[in-house]
Amino acid sequence: MTNQANTLRIVAGDLRSRRITFPANGAIRPTGDRIRETLFNWLQGRTHNSVCLDLFAGSGALGIEAISRGANEVMFIEKESSIASALRSNLELLNITNGHVIDADALSWIKAHNSAKPFDIVFLDPPFSSELLVESCELLERSDMLSSQCRIYIELAQSISEIKLPTNWKSVKGKQAGHIYYYLISREVQ
Repeated sequence: MTNQANTLRIVAGDLRSRRITFPANGAIRPTGDRIRETLFNWLQGRTHNSVCLDLFAGSGALGIEAISRGANEVMFIEKESSIASALRSNLELLNITNGHVIDADALSWIKAHNSAKPFDIVFLDPPFSSELLVESCELLERSDMLSSQCRIYIELAQSISEIKLPTNWKSVKGKQAGHIYYYLISREVQ
């Protein structure tokens, strides 16, 4: 039973109803169908032709959903090599050529990355038990990698009011599903 895999389906777009697999090792907590559907309803027309960053990519469900809905390019950052390998396999199986998987620690990657193309949408869904969310937000805001109209999706185990985001980041939409809180953030360019 050690080689078992979990699956999830793409909700909408060109890849609608296609399934992706990911390791059943407990390290991945993919965003569920209903939450992804809500998120992309919030984003509406912003996904088409966008450049996206799926930080802490895990299964890659958010980035693959963005590609399915017309994103031009998605950069997937995942430090766990077996998970990154499974993500690459899914991209190949789905014939996705505009998704790029980088095996790297998310914080180190942000610090080292110089973006030629700023990201229009960022998906932030780090492990709930970590302090990575706040540090990721701070590093992203200090970087040059966010477009002026960037939208940031945040998923966490507590209300957003309990964490310190950059002062120019504002919650546009938010919901709770069970123990998961999720938000769409806009940023005011300073």
